[in-house]
Amino acid sequence: MFDNLSERLERSFKILKGEGKITEINVAETLKDVRKALLEADVNYKVAKTFTDTVKAKALGQNVLTALKPSQLMVKIVQDELTTLMGGEAAQVNLRTDLTTVLMSGLQGSGKTTFTGKLALMLKTKRNRKPMLAACDVYRPAAIEQLKVLAEQIGVPVYSEPDSKDPVEIARHAVAEAKSKGFDLLIIDTAGRLAIDEEMMDEIAAIKDTIKPDETLFVVDAMTGQDAVNTAKEFNDRLDFDGVVLTKLDGDTRGGAALSIKTVVNKPIKFVGTGEKLDAIDIFYPDRMASRILGMGDIVSLVKKVEEQYDEREAKKLQQKIQKNQFDFNDFLAQIHQIKKMGNLKDLASMIPGVGKAIKDIDIDDNAFKSIEAIIQSMTPKERTNPELLNGSRKQRIAKGSGTNIQEVNKLLKQFEGIRKMMKMMTGNKMGRMMMRR
Repeated sequence: MFDNLSERLERSFKILKGEGKITEINVAETLKDVRKALLEADVNYKVAKTFTDTVKAKALGQNVLTALKPSQLMVKIVQDELTTLMGGEAAQVNLRTDLTTVLMSGLQGSGKTTFTGKLALMLKTKRNRKPMLAACDVYRPAAIEQLKVLAEQIGVPVYSEPDSKDPVEIARHAVAEAKSKGFDLLIIDTAGRLAIDEEMMDEIAAIKDTIKPDETLFVVDAMTGQDAVNTAKEFNDRLDFDGVVLTKLDGDTRGGAALSIKTVVNKPIKFVGTGEKLDAIDIFYPDRMASRILGMGDIVSLVKKVEEQYDEREAKKLQQKIQKNQFDFNDFLAQIHQIKKMGNLKDLASMIPGVGKAIKDIDIDDNAFKSIEAIIQSMTPKERTNPELLNGSRKQRIAKGSGTNIQEVNKLLKQFEGIRKMMKMMTGNKMGRMMMRR
């Protein structure tokens, strides 16, 4: 995501490196390159021009602080303007204390139905809502079944009328059903089309007029670039939606939609989809996205992901085991599962400042832990708890059972011992410092 744009912007700022001060000439040269970078990222031409004009005015109107170099000041100005361009502050979904209705809209293939499930799961787990989904796509084969499969995975019900071909009535009945059964969130999945057409627009506009949703979201595939922005404008002109959802931001997207859409439709990006899993959904934070575009990482989001998986009681138990040198393969496997829950490994690593550029050409396989898990799972419960029992014959059995070889088993055992020693040393140092303070 944004790799090419980040690289181009970094090259642009190098024009100012070594310069003693900001001048109209070197700023113009830098921003000419910045504008090219934005256009290559499929940013709307008018948006790119206005953006660089604003940056130029701000850059020429400032003196370079003694603590900053011209290139550093330019990066700071660009970062601030990118944040403003994408909306300034995060905008969340509007939730009422009683039943909140959310209407989903978008083209076919944008990931709308999958996102419906993702949003329900997020609001169920993080906002303690009691959701129900409504299947109002009466055209696409298996659309109702797809929604039911997603709903089953996250443990929420679906309202549907398989024999009806009237999505407006289905939506109206779904609202009544949600109210009568005490649900406080209803998310309505509607039909998409392969292209914008009047019939589709009339239908979803009729649904909105009938149920008067608290929130209307437009879901768009970020990989479609300027087409996404144009489609958003068409939908907004008819629906006056409340916010945008960008899906497939984990793909090979140039970023033009994320950078242009707020300016063109004047509606905030509220959520982003970052993968296929149902928990691969994030609130859109313009400031964090600006930092990532400029190669500064996103340590705030990384910490947030860690905190979501962090269990304080389990952490204390683990610390005690480490101090007693009782950290075993069961604990090791549990830590691997925690890391995997946090999301795509390369995406996580790119959140660390300075790492994104270093790993951009490295393929980090999400199955990197697969052989390690297979080896551990081929051990008996006693062997996992007491790794010192692993002699030659046991290792041979484990290698065979895990589909690996004896060298891979030995390598894991060596790594495990190294991790165990390092963890004990780290907790020991921490305990020592605490004792000295006392």
